[in-house]
Amino acid sequence: MNLLRDKYGRDYEQPTAVPMLTPAYNLPSKNVIHIVGPIVERQLTPDLEEELADCYWNTLTMCKENGLKSVAFCCISTGVFHFPNRQAAEIAVETTERWMTTYPGSVERVIFNVFKDEDKEYYEHLIS
Repeated sequence: MNLLRDKYGRDYEQPTAVPMLTPAYNLPSKNVIHIVGPIVERQLTPDLEEELADCYWNTLTMCKENGLKSVAFCCISTGVFHFPNRQAAEIAVETTERWMTTYPGSVERVIFNVFKDEDKEYYEHLIS
């Protein structure tokens, strides 16, 4: 971010749904992909749903472009960004399945990493 702020100005903020690839350093992976998800301020809108789908689509595309064969997603935009958990899970799974069908074999393993039992139930229901 400091390099981007040097280039674009100190007030630069990473745009929504634009992934950024960095080395993982001491984490047990090769890379970390950072992405800013949409923030639900008043109510969920179709534009916010599309932005969340773009987060998953663009991250998977970045994996493909960089030869990364596996990716783990957290529950993007839930929590402090206020995206409803059930709808977020539905968008994550549907978008990922659509991307995997469009680019078969490009990414071999997708993990949905959840923190709440509620989210675990949503993903288990959607994936089974």
